[in-house]
Amino acid sequence: MRLIALGFLIALSFSTLIMRAHAQPAPSAQKPPARPVPPTRDPDTPGYVKATALPDGANPPANTDGNFILGPTHNPAPEVSAQPGVPQGVISTFTMNSADSKFYPGIARDPGILGTPDPNDPTKLMVTTSHPAPYTRRVTVYVPKQYAPGTVAPFIVGADGPDSTLFAALDGLIAEHKVPVMIAISISNGGGDAQGSERGLEYDTMSGRYAEFVEQEVLPQVESQAHVKLSKDPDDRATMGGSSGGSCALIMAWYHPELYHRVLTYSGTYINQQWPHSDESPHGAWEFPEHLIPNSPVKPLRIWMEVGDKDLFNPNVMRDGMHDWVLANENTARVLAAKGYHYQFVFARNAGHVDHAVKQQTLPEALEYVWHGYSAKNQ
Repeated sequence: MRLIALGFLIALSFSTLIMRAHAQPAPSAQKPPARPVPPTRDPDTPGYVKATALPDGANPPANTDGNFILGPTHNPAPEVSAQPGVPQGVISTFTMNSADSKFYPGIARDPGILGTPDPNDPTKLMVTTSHPAPYTRRVTVYVPKQYAPGTVAPFIVGADGPDSTLFAALDGLIAEHKVPVMIAISISNGGGDAQGSERGLEYDTMSGRYAEFVEQEVLPQVESQAHVKLSKDPDDRATMGGSSGGSCALIMAWYHPELYHRVLTYSGTYINQQWPHSDESPHGAWEFPEHLIPNSPVKPLRIWMEVGDKDLFNPNVMRDGMHDWVLANENTARVLAAKGYHYQFVFARNAGHVDHAVKQQTLPEALEYVWHGYSAKNQ
């Protein structure tokens, strides 16, 4: 009997192994397709702006308008690393919940397919998987050691926070008296990316809504939580961001120039990515070079902007001719020059989208440029 039982167990184990060998693996969750590798663009391409090529490793002068080409080497500027004897600012954080916001109660897009182009209009993307969803965001506040409590301070608002590179750069630049003693407010987004997401709604919408959200819901908490006083003067205020956070920085100042005069962007998403569609700005931030800047009176803005030679190109299903980040930034630089704006545009060789090495090289100079001509009122 024992031999029979043992034989039965061996047969059963062998059958189980065969079944497992032929079993199909469980289907995995659908992943979004990988972004195509962007082509490397030549800054001398016909139609691009004429630009001054700098020696490898050099940055443009911080007091000079115009177009510049830098790279291919990108060494970090000294200011982005902690330096002996340089006072370091105090960093604090607080959180904000979507349930408390009258501007952004929260949305999210299901993972997987972004959407499908409208068959009747390829410039529109149909998104059917976006729905209400809660979020929690973090706000990180940098207060320099040199800030005098109780005084009114200039400040910079940054997207996709926290931004440790910005905080480090401000430590060095403030100590060198190259920028004013300013507060930095680094706001995280509400989650996701592009059409149908909370981040996309906040950053890619062509309106004054995000600036109003910051003004009414974020800045009062910054003052109370970090025990600072923030200036109301638009000349004392700057915006900053990369990718959609970069287009958001320009959107904030464009629609509310009474709030912000200084803008700093890396790989700005000046493309057709707004969702939901708006008849007032049907091509999203592509409208900046296409219509808004050339057809509007000059606004009191000072703008620094960068794009990489390997920046994004048709990264999703849209094929509307308005998804080339390099061309979008080149066109924006061209119309800024034609309108007589104070701006500096950097084309970075050997650089991708919101390239970290480029940011480490250029951010101190970019901050100097954006704050050039600032007249301290309370310092």
